[in-house]
Amino acid sequence: MLVATAMDILAGFDEAGRGCLAGPVIAAAVILPPEGDPILGLDDSKRLSPKARARLADLIKTEALAFAVGRAEPLEIDHYNILRASLLAMQRACQSLSLTPTYGLIDGPHCPDLPFRTKGIIHGDRLEPSISAASILAKVARDQEMIMADRLYPGYGFAVHKGYPTAAHRKALMALGPSPIHRMSFKPVEAAIDRLETI
Repeated sequence: MLVATAMDILAGFDEAGRGCLAGPVIAAAVILPPEGDPILGLDDSKRLSPKARARLADLIKTEALAFAVGRAEPLEIDHYNILRASLLAMQRACQSLSLTPTYGLIDGPHCPDLPFRTKGIIHGDRLEPSISAASILAKVARDQEMIMADRLYPGYGFAVHKGYPTAAHRKALMALGPSPIHRMSFKPVEAAIDRLETI
């Protein structure tokens, strides 16, 4: 098993939006200082309130040695599949870092192809501070984007559900059909397209 050493520059990676029906998948990469006081309150972004996420995101951006965000668009998700698109978003986040890592910790079992050693950790966003930090930055960035998308494509409720397949989102999707940012290869979106074609 690959183990990070004290000499490694450790980066954590996570994504937000894999389970959504609309919008990009957004990944973040974060390099935290190896020494010093930890950022209190880091956790899986899904277990934090929006207010706590926003506060922690500001702290992460202040305290991190480097951080970056990457993305894959709905068309890429449809072309590659959501897993490959998520890994692509992580690669793009890595490429945007101002500091080059030597070791990467990834949330989950699948690791992107990166030019250094990597390790996937199940529930890493709860266990590893750098992954938790990446989880928070990715979630905050994506939620902000979906709030903006709500203004561009009213009626779907993007500002509320952020693109996740809630009952209200599915109902709006069936009534309005897909927007330009929906993922056309996802089954509920395909069902909405089929319904419109039969009307």
